[in-house]
Formats: sequence, C-alpha cells, structure tokens
Amino acid sequence: MSKNTSLFRIQFIANGVRYELYVRELCQGSLFGFIEIGDFVWDNHTSVVVDPSHEKLKDEFADVTTTFIPMHNVLRIDEVKKQGTAKISELSDKVTAFPSPIYTPKK
Repeated sequence: MSKNTSLFRIQFIANGVRYELYVRELCQGSLFGFIEIGDFVWDNHTSVVVDPSHEKLKDEFADVTTTFIPMHNVLRIDEVKKQGTAKISELSDKVTAFPSPIYTPKK
C-alpha cells in the first residue's frame, strides 16, 4: 500500500450507486483486475446536522479493513490535500454502463 500521509478520494459505482470515499491506503491489489483500498477516513461531524448518506456509508464499511473494487467500476482516483465529505448517491438513468465482452451471454 502507499504511504500513510497520502489521502485519496476514490469514486466508483457498485449496485447502481455512486460511492465517493476517502482512504489512506490504495494499491492495485493482489487480485487481478481489482483496486485495493483501506484505512477509511470519515468526517468527525462537529455540527448538529448529520448527513444520512455519510452515516449509511460509515455503517456499511464499519467492520471493513480492506475492500477490493473491480477496476471497471472505478470512475476516478485523486490524491487530495484536504478531506471532503464521503458520499453515496443514486445514479440517474442517463448513466450507461460501459459495454464489456466479458459479461455477454454465450449463444
């Protein structure tokens, strides 16, 4: 994995939902075709307003130390200086999956 001082924002699609997470560990991973992410960074809310999508993400990744994301699901990876808010959002019907010959049914 990369050095712990780096902070990465990774955006990916899974199950028709767009995720935007902040992590400190990111590498190509030992599984072929997967990006390995770990050391998740979460906001410490200091205000009374709580974002339900942020809380949903924290619950979903609560006991996860490392996760593997298929490369074809990754939209973007940025190394950032400041942490933003982790988000989860529904995709609109205007987003089309990239066609892949891997998943076409055999005739």
